[in-house]
Amino acid sequence: MKKLLLTLLLVSAAALYAQQTPPPSAPAGGSAQPAPAAAPKPQQKTIKDPAEYKAYVDAVQAPDPAQKATLLESFLKTYPNTVMKEDATELLLKTYQQLLATDPQKYTQKVLDTGQQLLQIDPNNLTALALLSYMEHALAQGGGPNAEQTLQQAGQYGERGMQQLQAQSKPEGYTDEQWNKLKADFRVVFLGSIGHAALQAKNYKKAQDSLKEVVAADPNNFTNVFLLALAYLEPNPPDPQGLFWIARAIALAPPQMPATQLQTYQRYGKSKYVRYHGSEDGWDQLLTLAKTATAPPANFSVPPAPSPSEQAAMMLQKTPPDQMAFADWQFILMSGNQQAADQVWNAIKGKALRMVTQVVSATTTSARIAASEDDIQQNKADIELTFATPLTPARVPKPGAQVTIQGVPDSYTANPFLIKMTDGQLIAPPRPPSKPKPRPGQ
Repeated sequence: MKKLLLTLLLVSAAALYAQQTPPPSAPAGGSAQPAPAAAPKPQQKTIKDPAEYKAYVDAVQAPDPAQKATLLESFLKTYPNTVMKEDATELLLKTYQQLLATDPQKYTQKVLDTGQQLLQIDPNNLTALALLSYMEHALAQGGGPNAEQTLQQAGQYGERGMQQLQAQSKPEGYTDEQWNKLKADFRVVFLGSIGHAALQAKNYKKAQDSLKEVVAADPNNFTNVFLLALAYLEPNPPDPQGLFWIARAIALAPPQMPATQLQTYQRYGKSKYVRYHGSEDGWDQLLTLAKTATAPPANFSVPPAPSPSEQAAMMLQKTPPDQMAFADWQFILMSGNQQAADQVWNAIKGKALRMVTQVVSATTTSARIAASEDDIQQNKADIELTFATPLTPARVPKPGAQVTIQGVPDSYTANPFLIKMTDGQLIAPPRPPSKPKPRPGQ
């Protein structure tokens, strides 16, 4: 089981709804202790068989959760058609939920199976829908080969639960305050599953609407804040509101989070900010704001970056083409600013260029290589180099090898980007100086 399961405790919604089921009316000649005064009083059900009645009351009143679960299992097996079948199954589900924290490996599947059984008895049972939505969502977050399917199942339970919250009226025995609190807490459980499932399905608007409400209810939950950030940042184009939420998620990162994982979130957020804004200016200030602000301020905005065409012109104003990196040439040649592209191309065409690259594929006569950092990360060729002289098979570089090449730009295509170079050479790295041989006696 994933470590996450160790923390699987149902939220306060289930705690309120999981009040102990009172015993039914006693049969003629029977006796029973009264139900707890604070418990809701559902419609009375009567068990006519004294032995069945005693078995049920013994199970309900068992003080130890493990013993209660055993007695309830036995009761349902012995009396499969009991009038208390739904009540006993629901109480068994709540009891397994209590036991979950003590032994997740043992009780996780029991919660899931019993929840399914309860839905077979009553497809609209809110307790079962909430527990199953919550559990399936948590299991999906734990990863595994079936995580995607599990998350979609959690979302489906959430959808059903939301429908029932709209349809069901206040149960007998609940105050308005109790029922409203219960509905609000269940709503958070359901919307959390719905929002995450919608995010996975790339239904970003639904994910935003669902997760906004979840985060508003608990603005300090790292996972939900991060999911909300993704819901805003992953669409194309992204919504700058997501830049606040990713900064907020970074601020909420748990202290026990490994440094490498935190750095991944930081790199993601900074990259999205720079890509949207065009520079790092203001990123540190946003991180500082998100440490205390639980939601974007009313006037929150991040100015968008200039268009690629505008950026290309600005880059050439700051730096001459012959002093630019390969990635800068690539950006300008792809920018759509023909004047800027011509200026760069005229500066590099026909001139021998030398650079460190990574091999994508190679033969004795040519190589496809990546020179920009982005293309190296994606193992995507941005240069096609034709060697001036065919290589011997032994000198053909392997895919993934870093090599210093020299070539002369001959032509290019902007989309997909590729520069063709001729007169290619592999530049051998300088050899380290040989150590002098020791003299006799040294």
